[in-house]
Amino acid sequence: MNQLQAYSFGILGLTMGLFMWGRLRYDLVAVWALLASIACGTVPAQKAFSGFSDDIVIIVASALVVSSAVARSGIVESGLRWISGHLGTLQWQRTLLVGSVTILSAMVKNIGALAMLMPAALRVAKKSGHSPSLLLMPMSFGSLLGGLITLIGTSPNIIVSRVREQMTGEGFRMFDYAPVGLGLAFAGLVFLHFGYRLIPADRRPAAVMGEVLDIDDYTTEAVVVEESSVIGQSAAEFVLQNEREIKVTAVLRGARRAPVAGVATATLEVGDILLLKGAPEELERAIARAGLLLEGQHRSAVTGNPGDHVGVVEAVITSDSPLVRQTAGRLVLHERHGVNLLAISRSGKRLTKVLRDTRLQAGDVIVLQGPLEVLAEQLRELGCLPLAERSIPLGSVRKRLLPLIVLAVAMALAAFGVVPPAVAFFGAAVLVVLLGVLPVRAAYEHIEWPIIVMLGALIPVSEALQTSGGTETVSSWLSNIATGLPPWAAVGLLWYRQWRQLHFSTMRQRFW
Repeated sequence: MNQLQAYSFGILGLTMGLFMWGRLRYDLVAVWALLASIACGTVPAQKAFSGFSDDIVIIVASALVVSSAVARSGIVESGLRWISGHLGTLQWQRTLLVGSVTILSAMVKNIGALAMLMPAALRVAKKSGHSPSLLLMPMSFGSLLGGLITLIGTSPNIIVSRVREQMTGEGFRMFDYAPVGLGLAFAGLVFLHFGYRLIPADRRPAAVMGEVLDIDDYTTEAVVVEESSVIGQSAAEFVLQNEREIKVTAVLRGARRAPVAGVATATLEVGDILLLKGAPEELERAIARAGLLLEGQHRSAVTGNPGDHVGVVEAVITSDSPLVRQTAGRLVLHERHGVNLLAISRSGKRLTKVLRDTRLQAGDVIVLQGPLEVLAEQLRELGCLPLAERSIPLGSVRKRLLPLIVLAVAMALAAFGVVPPAVAFFGAAVLVVLLGVLPVRAAYEHIEWPIIVMLGALIPVSEALQTSGGTETVSSWLSNIATGLPPWAAVGLLWYRQWRQLHFSTMRQRFW
């Protein structure tokens, strides 16, 4: 072993030790390993940052953007919500979530797949009263198993394919891993279905400020338009379709917005204004599913600004606010301040007037929507204090099927070898942004930059083992060990290798 090889193995060993120690962030450990490799000469300075242009980094970042667009559409979560409603026990709901995240992890990165389904898992845990760990831990295992099925499922699959291409001139195709990966994923799914008792059930997450101030009794308004799916239905049927997660407090009709008698049995018509009460996530989901028009979405505060420049904030009205004992309509809130009043929460009170005619009070919590550059200034002018930051989906635009179509096209192009996987997923990420499925700001926010930094920094460090001859040294050690084995062990090893190659080839032929 020469000096460069010793440096390469030493840096790799220290890096693994720091990862296991866990006191330093993994991206900082990776950066340290890169700088140490440059200082020791195992990585040339000219190639220090070549890892950031590697296909692995491009695929990971692009897959995270595409998966966030699919998660934003809500179609996966809606499908799971409908199916889980027909599963009576937590055990089968867990299996459904694990199976879903396993399948999604084969199509996108496992981090993106988990991001899609974690809200559904947390909702199931909250509804059943169980610890989220009973769902989240099996889902993390399922995401790892799902990554074994396809080429882009995990980074090691991509690395192995690239090494094979360098050695033989042809890498693995998209579904070459599927015969073995599917078997392992199925075995893991069966084990997790029956082995859930091994999961710690007493782990409870510490409450964060966003959860402490979690408000689930907002009142908002939405208009029934010609494209709405609830036309001809009763308000009670609309509530049942949303599993009673929301309430219809009033149905207003006509130019004078007169309340309709018998809210539950009222047949919904085009032009009706529905006053809906519930948590922001449930309200947004119900409005999007029914094709209703949320209050204020036709105004210039939304239509006159790019989607990534429009934000939503929760705030409480203070006692010296000019909003106290006033209505949004009288204050001409949108015209004067450029913001929309989306929802109002008043503890213990049922609101029956449209938002613009509701007289505001000190202590009311309101949801305002408007351009990000003016929201902070307008909150000060209106005498409102922002609450702890949390994601509020009200006012966001959903395009349900479009991101799934883009993902399916990218998978098909990569599977049939039309374009390399990196190009296919990079194009898909750009397309979901250009089509307005995901705002530019959200696309950058959903990229896990610490992971990107770690991958970009460690790729040159790992390649140093090969360029320094370290991998050849390890191979020769293994060959010498194999040579020293008894004859029966060597014959058995050779027989096993031939059987595995033949079995794998047969499975591939059957699979296709």
